[in-house]
Amino acid sequence: MNHVNLLDFDARELLAWCQEHGEKAFRARQLLRWIHQQGASDFAVMTDLAKSFRATLGATAVVAAPSVIADQVSSDGTRKWLLDVGGNDAIESVFIPETTRGTLCISTQAGCAVNCRFCSTGKQGFSRNLSLFEIIGQLWWANRLLGDVSEGEDKGARRISNVVLMGMGEPLLNYEASVKAMQLMLDDNAYGLSRRRVTLSTSGVVPMMDRLGHDCAVALAVSLHAPNDALRDELVPLNRKYPLRELLAACMRYLEHAPRDFITFEYVMLDGINDSDVHAKELVELVKDVPCKINLIPFNPFPNAGLKRSPAERIRAFGRRLQDAGIVTTTRKTRGDDIDAACGQLAGEVQDRTRLVERGMKKMVPIQEIRA
Repeated sequence: MNHVNLLDFDARELLAWCQEHGEKAFRARQLLRWIHQQGASDFAVMTDLAKSFRATLGATAVVAAPSVIADQVSSDGTRKWLLDVGGNDAIESVFIPETTRGTLCISTQAGCAVNCRFCSTGKQGFSRNLSLFEIIGQLWWANRLLGDVSEGEDKGARRISNVVLMGMGEPLLNYEASVKAMQLMLDDNAYGLSRRRVTLSTSGVVPMMDRLGHDCAVALAVSLHAPNDALRDELVPLNRKYPLRELLAACMRYLEHAPRDFITFEYVMLDGINDSDVHAKELVELVKDVPCKINLIPFNPFPNAGLKRSPAERIRAFGRRLQDAGIVTTTRKTRGDDIDAACGQLAGEVQDRTRLVERGMKKMVPIQEIRA
């Protein structure tokens, strides 16, 4: 008999499975708490379940997350895990500890097909979407490996206060599994996070942004990175399908459902590419009607990127222009770059099923030739 993986069930699917096996609804809630709150994978420790039900579980089910094959800790305390998802694919997730919060960045795809020019993940191509257990399994493992829970033991306060779907992949191109994972994160019987503390980062898949607003409206971060279509077409190729006018309109629609009253725009700072005073002025004009916060991200280098980080003073000057225009602006502190865990550096090990890199390289224009 093939055992089902209960980590691959959302709350409704787990309820249905329990009912199929003659159990009442409260048993599904108990199982959710054991699996997700207490990190249990051994049914024997689930002592408030009837012995007969534990026997059924042991005979028909497992709780199995992807295997952790590497665990690295940065000099600044950032921690990165490499997880084996089979088929010669491996994904990465990153925990960033701060004084007032602990943020886990998780992956939703093995590789990424969006192929943004400044992102290491995109350079390796795309293999496949991750399943629910492979996405939520990153949070399940992180809680265990950080010592917040051990097998069947709830240790109370957890170090992971925030989760960001901002690792490898575009979550809105793996919509169903990403939404199911976030719903588990929000479920009081699972991880119990608030909608304000779960953030989805997207490069701008407009139709799915609209769906997300109705299905699971969490905090939204949009990878903007350019103030005009010509430049963004080159930096974020998805812009050719969903240009800035459509993207910003989708952001306004999303705000009708969002848990926060603003959209976060991510803007990677690339020396001589998108960081001039003219670009700052364009950016102010672009977002003037969208309640937003802009997060400036110093570019994090990776091999053969062909790009450079904007100098610190240029980043400060760019940020001052935005702030002077009344836009809330922050500059992200680079974390974990000594273990390639910083923003844009996650690469894992992916077998490219699309030959994206080979096809894309033939069409690439030298980045220095891009003009605003």
